Amino acid sequence: MRRREFLYLLCAAMPASSVLADVASKPRIVWLGSGTESTVKVFVADLKRGLEELGQIDGKNIEFLTRFAENQFERMPALAEEVVRLQPTVIVGGGVDAVVALKKATNTIPIVTPALADAQHLGLIASYSHPGSNVTGIMPYIPGLPSKQIELALEVVPTAAKIGLLGNRNDPKVTPQLDELNARAQALGISAVVPEVTGPQDVEPAIRTLGSENVDAVIVLESTMLLSLRQQIALMMAAAHLPAVYGYRQHVDEGGLISYGVDLHWCFHRLATYVDKILKGASPGDLPVEFPTKLELTVNLSASKALGLTLPPTLLARADEVIE
Repeated sequence: MRRREFLYLLCAAMPASSVLADVASKPRIVWLGSGTESTVKVFVADLKRGLEELGQIDGKNIEFLTRFAENQFERMPALAEEVVRLQPTVIVGGGVDAVVALKKATNTIPIVTPALADAQHLGLIASYSHPGSNVTGIMPYIPGLPSKQIELALEVVPTAAKIGLLGNRNDPKVTPQLDELNARAQALGISAVVPEVTGPQDVEPAIRTLGSENVDAVIVLESTMLLSLRQQIALMMAAAHLPAVYGYRQHVDEGGLISYGVDLHWCFHRLATYVDKILKGASPGDLPVEFPTKLELTVNLSASKALGLTLPPTLLARADEVIE
C-alpha cells in the first residue's frame, strides 16, 4: 500500500475531533504584508528557511499562513483584523506599515517584523533595548543612511543641483527618510523635488514629473510598495534617463543603477530567531530590537552605460558587488 493511501485510511479511521485537534495543536504563524505576493514570496522563503533551520517546519510542527494587500494600502486594516481572528501564536508584519495596522488590531498577540522604522515615534515600542509591548524585530532603517544615499548621488553626478525624492507617503517608514533627505539636501544647497505618491497609480506620473523638472538624480526611498514595483521603476527610470540611488539592492538586480542599504534577505532570515524564541515562551517585550551591522553598496554597470555615465573608480572600488 502506498504511503498516501495509508495516511488517508489512518485519518479516515480517526475521529474527526482528533484530526482537528492535531491541526489546532500546531502553533500558527501568519504573515501580513502590504506588497504583492509575487514579489514578496522570496522574502517569505527566507523566513521559512530560517525557521526550518531552527526546527520549525511548516506542516510538521507549525502552520504558516500568508495574507497580502497587493499594494492596496486601504485593505490593511481589514486584513489586520482578519489575521487576528485567525488566532495566531505569532504574527509577522512584512513591514512597519503592516505592523501599524496590526498593533491597532491587537495589543496581546506577539508581532515581529524584519523592517521596523520610527518605532518609538509611532508608539510601537517603549525602547529599542526593551520594547515593552507585543512588537519587536529588526530595524534596517538606520539614521544617516539617507544622507549617504544623497552623497552617492553626488558622486555619480557631481554637478547635481536638483534631486528627486520618490517615496510612498502611505508607508510610515518613508516620513523619517524624507525628513533626513530634505534636511541634507538643504544643507548641501541642493533643491529637492518630491512628487506626491500614495499608491501604485502615482508612480509613473511621479517619475514623469521628475523628468520634466530636469532633476539631476533621484533617490528612491525604502518602501514596501516601491520594492514591489521595482521592475517597472527600473524601466521607467531608464526611459526618463534618470540616474537613481536605491535603498534596496533588489532594485539594482532589476536594472537600477546603484543601491546602498541593508541586506533584506539577511533581515528576513534573521527574523526566524525571534519567531522561534516566542514559540518557546519568550515575550516580545523582552526581546531587544536588532540593527543590521553591515551596509552593502551594489552597482549596475550596464545601467550606468545605458545612462551614458562614467562611474568614479573610487566608487567602484568600494562596491560590495558590481553587476556587469
